[in-house]
Amino acid sequence: MANHFTDVDKSVEMPIGGKKRLGITDVSNSEKETKSKTIPNYNCELPRYACYLIVMNGDPRKEVVANGQTYFAVKTRQQEYQELFERLSEDDKRLFLRGDVKQKNMILAQSARDTGVITNLEFALFQDAGYMGLYDGETRAKIANRKGISDNEDILDFMGSEELAANLFRITQADAAIKRTKPTTAQQATDTHYRVGKTIRKAIQEIGGTMPEELPLPDKSIKQIESEHKKQIKGTK
Repeated sequence: MANHFTDVDKSVEMPIGGKKRLGITDVSNSEKETKSKTIPNYNCELPRYACYLIVMNGDPRKEVVANGQTYFAVKTRQQEYQELFERLSEDDKRLFLRGDVKQKNMILAQSARDTGVITNLEFALFQDAGYMGLYDGETRAKIANRKGISDNEDILDFMGSEELAANLFRITQADAAIKRTKPTTAQQATDTHYRVGKTIRKAIQEIGGTMPEELPLPDKSIKQIESEHKKQIKGTK
């Protein structure tokens, strides 16, 4: 039991020497008298599993318990998604991430519009800024040219799961940064997108990861994978 409940109670130095253990005061009122007594306030550090057991068996009418139950429910779901994702094939991982990237890009686009990124030129510059930060100065057109992609094709459809994940992180963090810093001009929003992309690139470099432009080009595009899946579905009917 002692291994799971580590005592972290605090004490204070007394003016005349010695220490006093911190506690809480319990005051009981009655018609005849008021009694006051100090009850030791036992503080413990609990392992995650102990916290889980306490919270899940607590009274959800109490705010701290309800918040704890929500936290563990969300974390459990996230773990389930993570385990499911790891079991997917590379093609299925790409499909999953591409869908997420598409959705988050729409959210980022709205955040950019809210700051003043209005015209097609402003939006193109805003998008390029994120790529330039992450891809060491490469614009969308340069990335497409390096990958051998035509102008009417989306470079995101020609990325493996690792490269898509890096761009998903860029997109979500750019959106968070814009909402947090609240730029007031299109140029400020564009600069923010560039800084986020560059910061993520630096983080990849620091952990010894592969730079996005050095990741291999997939054999099939996302559209080709989607087409194959549709044929498989029709074949099973």
